[in-house]
Amino acid sequence: MGVATGDFDNDGYVDLYVSNFGPNQLLHNNGDGTFSDVTAAAGVGDPAWSVSSSFVDYDGDGLLDIYVGNYVDYTIAGNKPCRSTTSARDYCSPKVYRPQHDTLYRNLGDGRFADVSRAAGIHAVTGGALGVVAADFNGDLAIDIYVANDGVPNQLWINDGEGRFHDEAYLSGVAVNMDGAPEASMGVAAADFDGDGDMDLLMTHLARETNTLYVNDGSGWFEDRTATAGLAGASFAYTGFGTVWIDYDNDGWLDLFVANGAVTRKQEWVDRGDPYPLGQANQLFVNLGNARFKLFELADDPVFDVAEISRGVAAGDIDNDGDIDLLVANNAGPARLLLNQAGNHAGWIGFRLTDAGGRVDQLGALVSISGGDGKIRLGRTGTDGSYASASDPRVVFGLGKKEPGKYRVDVVWPDRQREHWNGLDAGRYHTLRKGGGASGE
Repeated sequence: MGVATGDFDNDGYVDLYVSNFGPNQLLHNNGDGTFSDVTAAAGVGDPAWSVSSSFVDYDGDGLLDIYVGNYVDYTIAGNKPCRSTTSARDYCSPKVYRPQHDTLYRNLGDGRFADVSRAAGIHAVTGGALGVVAADFNGDLAIDIYVANDGVPNQLWINDGEGRFHDEAYLSGVAVNMDGAPEASMGVAAADFDGDGDMDLLMTHLARETNTLYVNDGSGWFEDRTATAGLAGASFAYTGFGTVWIDYDNDGWLDLFVANGAVTRKQEWVDRGDPYPLGQANQLFVNLGNARFKLFELADDPVFDVAEISRGVAAGDIDNDGDIDLLVANNAGPARLLLNQAGNHAGWIGFRLTDAGGRVDQLGALVSISGGDGKIRLGRTGTDGSYASASDPRVVFGLGKKEPGKYRVDVVWPDRQREHWNGLDAGRYHTLRKGGGASGE
């Protein structure tokens, strides 16, 4: 179903956690182009139907733990027939099946993990998870976990810093939409899209629900601003799955990509004999810099005039030219690599955060830059989010101008230590190693 990426044993190589319909797998990177299945020894073969998962150092001990989002209790033998309005067989609602508990595995540091779901409070709630993203949502520097649940209220697991989580989704305003209704909640993306220094949330949903934008006030309280942001009308007719925040043109404002594909049959496609009558075009929403978006015009790029059954989307700079490219996975169709040819015309600066002790990619670290324009930009080191996908862990900031400049970067590491570097050049990637910067504010 999906994949999460992270260096769980701190040996400098990125490992894979594969979520399945059936037992999951932990694949250890041997460093020579091969992987070994260490699931049994690690104790992380969750047997439930898992979709999205996340490597997250929730306890700040320098070891990546694993959060697994589990869907519903479905079996082949227990398959139930569901039908469309024309009586043809179609996808079932998730409410036809019993939702499952998610799982939290704590990394013990010796290649083994312990299931701490009950002790951490995660087992107290069921959901039907499809999307998972880990970030600090309330500004206390402890990494929280947000779970997108299909057709039932979402969960916001607030980390108390003592090894336990509390679901504060209702109190925080992210359990349901502004009308008080739970939505389909397939994909999720977390980023500071409005440049105010906190993590906001975007959710993708079924057609006739709209996607949902939750704006953070900085303390973990959110408001549904989908309509005022201009995202409601354009997404109403679409079913969104994977979604990522990317500054596609490097103008300094994060834009929004949504991978679409229906789950109910399109009758006009059925009538013309299409074997997979579920195709929809993907969408790019351009950030106008005033908390509003406009839909990227189809005439501007034929990529957005192709109707396919898109599901997962991962973001990353595949050609290392300073702008973010996209890899889209399609149901019953080819994968699409969308190579960005717009952002490399503007200024940019990028970072990869590592540990001098060996671990690559300090997932959960916060990165902020400041330059001559006085604007501070915030980024998050993470590979999770979207839908069942893993993205490039590097943080790239669009600068909106071609002129070279020097920037200060501040990092808050997952263990809450702070460091900064001064005078870093734009137009290139910088590797920042924990312990290599100046400490303090």
